[in-house]
Amino acid sequence: MVTLLRGTLRPLRLFQALPGPAADVPLRAASQGTGLLYPEHIPTSLLQKVLLTAGSAGMALYNPYRHALFQQNLLPDFAGARPIPRPCLLPCRERPRISLSTLDLDKLRSLPEGSLGREYLRFLDVNRVSPDTRAPTRFVDDEELAYVIQRYREVHDMLHTLLGMPTNILGEIVVKWFEAVQTGLPMCILGALFGPIRLSAQHLQVLVSELVPWAVQNGRRAPCVLNLYYERRWEQPLKALREELGITDPPVHIKA
Repeated sequence: MVTLLRGTLRPLRLFQALPGPAADVPLRAASQGTGLLYPEHIPTSLLQKVLLTAGSAGMALYNPYRHALFQQNLLPDFAGARPIPRPCLLPCRERPRISLSTLDLDKLRSLPEGSLGREYLRFLDVNRVSPDTRAPTRFVDDEELAYVIQRYREVHDMLHTLLGMPTNILGEIVVKWFEAVQTGLPMCILGALFGPIRLSAQHLQVLVSELVPWAVQNGRRAPCVLNLYYERRWEQPLKALREELGITDPPVHIKA
């Protein structure tokens, strides 16, 4: 498996920076572990961050789709200020949230077949998942970065809808490759690289030869998906949104 992955990684040059403005904007309201910066905030010491990071990394390797255990200590803010990439700034201005309290499920069900909202709701129903299953951000000592990470978690199911991936382990690994290229988050990289250990030889061959190159190419070509205001695009045809983002159809169909 390692040989197969190495052969795929070399020509693709993974995790290169996406094209776009290079300037970063520093975060505000950083903390060194004292005081509450947002309602769910739990201040932690350096030692606690290290322990939580190790535990989260271990669970990411064991179960790449266990999002409830993705604690943002994989992005510890030891220096007190961390830049946000410019392509991911727009959601911070109005800070939309995706949850049962903000979604109008009846409206989504009334949308035309093939629309983003209808297909997203179909994904939730078929896979029996809820946007409220995403645990809130707790351990990030920066209020703005905490929102960015929360947004990342809440749009994860939207990525499944955009990419046409189910929630089984193969589909989750493909999404992790896409997320790893787009965000560079350590948890995504670990899940993408080590999640395939649990795959069968047949699924591993399909992943390495077809799905990983597809996910990487689409991740590099598409703009930052965290930056999309999905709540204003529910009526847009999913096919049109994919074309706008440069996301192509998967090379193979993965059964749920």
